Amino acid sequence: MAGEVTAAQLETWLRRSADVLAAHAEELTALDSAIGDADHGTNMARGFAAVVAKLDAAPADESPTLQALLKSVGMTLISKVGGASGSLYGTLFLDMGKAAPAANEVDADGFASIVAAGVAGIVGRGHAELGDKTMIDALDPAVAALQDAAASGAAPAAAAAGAAEAAAAGRDATEPLVARKGRASYLGERSAGHIDPGAASSALLLQTLADTLADDGGAGA
Repeated sequence: MAGEVTAAQLETWLRRSADVLAAHAEELTALDSAIGDADHGTNMARGFAAVVAKLDAAPADESPTLQALLKSVGMTLISKVGGASGSLYGTLFLDMGKAAPAANEVDADGFASIVAAGVAGIVGRGHAELGDKTMIDALDPAVAALQDAAASGAAPAAAAAGAAEAAAAGRDATEPLVARKGRASYLGERSAGHIDPGAASSALLLQTLADTLADDGGAGA
Protein backbone atom coordinates (compact mmCIF):
# COMPACT_ATOMS: atom_id res chain seq x y z
CA MET A 1 0.00 0.00 0.00
CA ALA A 2 1.13 3.52 -0.72
CA GLY A 3 -0.01 4.78 2.68
CA GLU A 4 -2.86 6.70 4.18
CA VAL A 5 -3.70 10.27 5.09
CA THR A 6 -5.18 10.35 8.58
CA ALA A 7 -7.39 12.79 10.44
CA ALA A 8 -4.59 13.23 12.99
CA GLN A 9 -2.20 14.28 10.23
CA LEU A 10 -4.70 16.77 8.87
CA GLU A 11 -5.17 18.24 12.34
CA THR A 12 -1.41 18.69 12.59
CA TRP A 13 -1.47 20.32 9.15
CA LEU A 14 -4.18 22.76 10.23
CA ARG A 15 -2.27 23.74 13.37
CA ARG A 16 0.95 24.24 11.45
CA SER A 17 -0.91 26.18 8.77
CA ALA A 18 -2.14 28.59 11.43
CA ASP A 19 1.48 29.26 12.43
CA VAL A 20 2.62 29.62 8.82
CA LEU A 21 -0.20 31.99 7.91
CA ALA A 22 0.46 34.10 10.99
CA ALA A 23 4.14 34.29 10.04
CA HIS A 24 3.27 35.32 6.48
CA ALA A 25 0.32 37.59 7.32
CA GLU A 26 2.15 40.82 6.54
CA GLU A 27 3.47 39.41 3.27
CA LEU A 28 0.00 38.28 2.17
CA THR A 29 -1.53 41.61 3.15
CA ALA A 30 1.17 43.46 1.21
CA LEU A 31 0.27 41.43 -1.88
CA ASP A 32 -3.40 42.20 -1.29
CA SER A 33 -2.76 45.89 -0.76
CA ALA A 34 -1.49 46.14 -4.33
CA ILE A 35 -4.57 44.63 -6.00
CA GLY A 36 -7.20 44.01 -3.32
CA ASP A 37 -8.55 45.12 0.04
CA ALA A 38 -5.28 44.84 2.00
CA ASP A 39 -6.75 42.35 4.46
CA HIS A 40 -5.96 38.88 3.10
CA GLY A 41 -3.11 38.11 5.47
CA THR A 42 -5.03 39.35 8.49
CA ASN A 43 -8.15 37.44 7.51
CA MET A 44 -6.32 34.17 6.88
CA ALA A 45 -4.36 34.38 10.12
CA ARG A 46 -7.53 35.15 12.08
CA GLY A 47 -9.47 32.36 10.40
CA PHE A 48 -6.92 29.65 11.06
CA ALA A 49 -6.40 30.87 14.62
CA ALA A 50 -10.13 30.28 15.06
CA VAL A 51 -9.73 26.80 13.55
CA VAL A 52 -7.03 25.99 16.09
CA ALA A 53 -9.21 27.34 18.92
CA LYS A 54 -12.00 25.03 17.74
CA LEU A 55 -9.61 22.08 17.70
CA ASP A 56 -8.38 22.96 21.20
CA ALA A 57 -11.95 23.09 22.49
CA ALA A 58 -12.72 19.54 21.35
CA PRO A 59 -12.69 16.79 24.01
CA ALA A 60 -9.21 15.27 24.32
CA ASP A 61 -10.57 11.75 23.95
CA GLU A 62 -12.54 12.61 20.83
CA SER A 63 -11.14 11.52 17.45
CA PRO A 64 -13.08 13.21 14.65
CA THR A 65 -13.48 11.59 11.27
CA LEU A 66 -12.02 13.19 8.18
CA GLN A 67 -15.52 14.24 7.21
CA ALA A 68 -16.31 15.88 10.55
CA LEU A 69 -12.91 17.58 10.83
CA LEU A 70 -13.00 19.14 7.37
CA LYS A 71 -16.61 20.28 7.65
CA SER A 72 -15.86 21.90 11.00
CA VAL A 73 -12.94 23.79 9.49
CA GLY A 74 -15.11 25.02 6.65
CA MET A 75 -17.86 26.26 8.93
CA THR A 76 -15.33 27.98 11.19
CA LEU A 77 -13.69 29.83 8.29
CA ILE A 78 -17.04 30.98 6.92
CA SER A 79 -18.12 32.30 10.30
CA LYS A 80 -14.81 33.92 11.32
CA VAL A 81 -13.24 35.25 8.11
CA GLY A 82 -14.63 38.25 6.30
CA GLY A 83 -14.76 38.93 2.60
CA ALA A 84 -14.17 36.53 -0.24
CA SER A 85 -11.48 34.61 1.63
CA GLY A 86 -13.87 33.23 4.22
CA SER A 87 -16.44 32.21 1.64
CA LEU A 88 -13.96 30.60 -0.74
CA TYR A 89 -11.72 28.85 1.77
CA GLY A 90 -14.79 27.86 3.76
CA THR A 91 -16.26 26.31 0.64
CA LEU A 92 -12.97 24.51 -0.03
CA PHE A 93 -13.04 22.75 3.33
CA LEU A 94 -16.79 22.20 3.45
CA ASP A 95 -16.77 20.50 0.07
CA MET A 96 -13.69 18.51 1.01
CA GLY A 97 -15.65 17.37 4.04
CA LYS A 98 -18.65 16.38 1.95
CA ALA A 99 -16.39 14.24 -0.23
CA ALA A 100 -14.48 12.72 2.70
CA PRO A 101 -15.46 9.42 4.31
CA ALA A 102 -16.75 9.13 7.85
CA ALA A 103 -13.47 7.42 8.69
CA ASN A 104 -10.13 8.33 10.23
CA GLU A 105 -7.98 7.70 7.17
CA VAL A 106 -8.02 7.58 3.39
CA ASP A 107 -5.53 6.46 0.76
CA ALA A 108 -3.69 8.83 -1.57
CA ASP A 109 -6.17 8.40 -4.40
CA GLY A 110 -9.08 9.08 -2.07
CA PHE A 111 -7.39 12.13 -0.63
CA ALA A 112 -6.76 13.50 -4.12
CA SER A 113 -10.48 13.12 -4.83
CA ILE A 114 -11.33 14.96 -1.61
CA VAL A 115 -9.09 17.91 -2.49
CA ALA A 116 -10.43 17.94 -6.05
CA ALA A 117 -13.99 18.17 -4.72
CA GLY A 118 -13.04 21.13 -2.54
CA VAL A 119 -11.43 23.00 -5.41
CA ALA A 120 -14.43 22.23 -7.62
CA GLY A 121 -16.57 23.84 -4.92
CA ILE A 122 -14.51 27.03 -5.15
CA VAL A 123 -14.89 27.06 -8.93
CA GLY A 124 -18.63 26.58 -8.57
CA ARG A 125 -18.88 29.49 -6.14
CA GLY A 126 -16.48 31.96 -7.74
CA HIS A 127 -16.62 30.80 -11.38
CA ALA A 128 -12.89 31.41 -11.77
CA GLU A 129 -10.85 29.59 -14.37
CA LEU A 130 -7.16 28.93 -14.81
CA GLY A 131 -5.54 32.18 -15.92
CA ASP A 132 -8.02 34.49 -14.17
CA LYS A 133 -5.37 35.47 -11.58
CA THR A 134 -7.01 33.85 -8.54
CA MET A 135 -6.31 31.07 -6.07
CA ILE A 136 -7.44 28.64 -8.79
CA ASP A 137 -4.17 29.31 -10.61
CA ALA A 138 -2.39 27.60 -7.70
CA LEU A 139 -5.05 25.06 -6.78
CA ASP A 140 -5.94 23.70 -10.22
CA PRO A 141 -2.42 22.51 -11.11
CA ALA A 142 -1.97 21.27 -7.54
CA VAL A 143 -5.03 19.03 -7.87
CA ALA A 144 -3.81 17.71 -11.22
CA ALA A 145 -0.41 16.90 -9.73
CA LEU A 146 -1.99 15.26 -6.69
CA GLN A 147 -4.28 13.10 -8.81
CA ASP A 148 -1.55 12.10 -11.24
CA ALA A 149 0.83 11.14 -8.43
CA ALA A 150 -1.83 9.17 -6.57
CA ALA A 151 -2.86 7.35 -9.75
CA SER A 152 0.75 6.32 -10.29
CA GLY A 153 0.89 4.79 -6.82
CA ALA A 154 2.83 7.53 -5.05
CA ALA A 155 2.63 7.81 -1.28
CA PRO A 156 0.61 10.74 0.09
CA ALA A 157 3.76 12.61 1.14
CA ALA A 158 5.24 12.39 -2.36
CA ALA A 159 1.92 13.31 -3.96
CA ALA A 160 1.57 16.33 -1.67
CA ALA A 161 5.13 17.43 -2.46
CA GLY A 162 4.29 17.41 -6.17
CA ALA A 163 1.10 19.33 -5.51
CA ALA A 164 2.97 21.96 -3.49
CA GLU A 165 5.51 22.40 -6.27
CA ALA A 166 2.72 22.80 -8.84
CA ALA A 167 0.92 25.30 -6.61
CA ALA A 168 4.08 27.39 -6.19
CA ALA A 169 4.57 27.48 -9.95
CA GLY A 170 0.93 28.45 -10.41
CA ARG A 171 1.28 31.19 -7.81
CA ASP A 172 4.31 32.64 -9.56
CA ALA A 173 2.53 32.46 -12.92
CA THR A 174 -0.13 34.89 -11.66
CA GLU A 175 2.33 37.79 -11.54
CA PRO A 176 2.15 38.84 -15.22
CA LEU A 177 -1.56 38.09 -15.58
CA VAL A 178 -4.33 40.67 -15.85
CA ALA A 179 -7.02 39.77 -13.32
CA ARG A 180 -10.37 38.71 -14.69
CA LYS A 181 -12.09 37.91 -11.39
CA GLY A 182 -12.42 39.47 -7.96
CA ARG A 183 -11.45 42.88 -6.66
CA ALA A 184 -8.23 42.87 -8.68
CA SER A 185 -10.19 42.74 -11.93
CA TYR A 186 -11.35 46.33 -11.30
CA LEU A 187 -7.77 47.47 -11.87
CA GLY A 188 -7.60 46.09 -15.40
CA GLU A 189 -4.07 46.21 -16.82
CA ARG A 190 -2.75 47.66 -13.56
CA SER A 191 -3.31 44.28 -11.88
CA ALA A 192 -0.44 42.84 -13.93
CA GLY A 193 2.93 42.69 -12.19
CA HIS A 194 1.57 41.45 -8.86
CA ILE A 195 1.24 37.92 -7.44
CA ASP A 196 -2.31 37.03 -6.50
CA PRO A 197 -2.63 36.83 -2.69
CA GLY A 198 -5.12 33.96 -2.80
CA ALA A 199 -2.75 31.93 -4.95
CA ALA A 200 0.02 32.78 -2.47
CA SER A 201 -1.95 31.60 0.57
CA SER A 202 -3.05 28.45 -1.28
CA ALA A 203 0.57 27.64 -2.06
CA LEU A 204 1.50 28.14 1.60
CA LEU A 205 -1.21 25.70 2.69
CA LEU A 206 -0.11 23.05 0.21
CA GLN A 207 3.57 23.41 1.13
CA THR A 208 2.64 23.04 4.79
CA LEU A 209 0.64 19.92 3.95
CA ALA A 210 3.62 18.44 2.11
CA ASP A 211 5.95 19.29 5.00
CA THR A 212 3.54 17.79 7.53
CA LEU A 213 3.17 14.49 5.69
CA ALA A 214 6.91 14.28 5.05
CA ASP A 215 7.69 14.90 8.72
CA ASP A 216 5.24 12.19 9.76
CA GLY A 217 7.39 9.41 8.46
CA GLY A 218 6.43 9.90 4.85
CA ALA A 219 2.78 9.13 5.55
CA GLY A 220 3.18 5.49 4.76
CA ALA A 221 5.85 5.88 2.11
